[in-house]
Amino acid sequence: MTETSHSAAPVRASRIAEVPFSRRLVAFLQTYGILIIIALLMAGLTAQSSSFLTPLNLLNILNQSAPLAIIACALTLVIIGGGFDLSAGAIFGVASVSAAWLAVNVDPTVGLVAGPLVGLVLGIVNGLIITGFNVHSFLATLASSMVFRGIAILITGGALIPVRMPEFAFLGRGKIGMVNVAVIVFLVFAAAMIFLLNRTTFGRRVFAVGGNEEAAILSGVRTNLVKIATFGLTGFAAGLAGVIAVSRISMGQPQAGVGMELDAIAAVILGGTSIYGGKGAVWRSIAGVLLLALIGNGFNILNVNPFFKDLTTGLIIVVAVALSAGRKRR
Repeated sequence: MTETSHSAAPVRASRIAEVPFSRRLVAFLQTYGILIIIALLMAGLTAQSSSFLTPLNLLNILNQSAPLAIIACALTLVIIGGGFDLSAGAIFGVASVSAAWLAVNVDPTVGLVAGPLVGLVLGIVNGLIITGFNVHSFLATLASSMVFRGIAILITGGALIPVRMPEFAFLGRGKIGMVNVAVIVFLVFAAAMIFLLNRTTFGRRVFAVGGNEEAAILSGVRTNLVKIATFGLTGFAAGLAGVIAVSRISMGQPQAGVGMELDAIAAVILGGTSIYGGKGAVWRSIAGVLLLALIGNGFNILNVNPFFKDLTTGLIIVVAVALSAGRKRR
């Protein structure tokens, strides 16, 4: 036994040594590259502007990013599970106008509670369509997003719904100390998603389905239920984000959230989650959201042409996708 244990360490060391440095570097960058980029960006912006690295500005970045970050957290589970959701922005819109309509016509608290539940229902509908009709999630959610936008217009009649109630605005504008309530909601939701993905049987099944669905089926995993659950969670997250947004601006509008799903997908990809499924982490998706927010905030502070912001964001996303594709080929 002693001889075996003494020989195990050299064997492991030799295996590590056999891995090419370039491959180890790529693996390191896939895991921690997003943090390195954020650190470099923050250092550069701090050097350029004294108003950047202040508690007020940093808290403002977190507050403005909270709705997108909430969606990105849940969307990470969908993509790890091998799916794609293009309807998150439309669900965001339906949930926000539903919350506004209920707040005006029923009760503000009912509106705040109903928004995420509406999102949950719509997300489950997505999952049922995808699994029940065996439709690719890209196509299914692209079609459902059009339907959901139509529902949002039907609810509002194409008009805006003003909601000027202090109890309704608390979620989007309220603060506890210096920290916005929306930031606290985001942090709680993010912690729940991290725990769900990394510490539960459900999380392991999400990785299994995205990594190899056939193997997961043979192992007894009910893959359809896992997919429905991930889309339901993303719908819930989009609904929660929509309620935060409408509470913040005190106005329900059917076109709210247009393009938001693309921003969320970009953040998840920037965070290193594989677009092929089976690999990813919620914390890295949050880092992806913060990177997008820092780019936007920094360019605004420096009064730089918005074209360069889009160019910079696009180039970073291309690099992230290239790293993901390279990892898949290996």
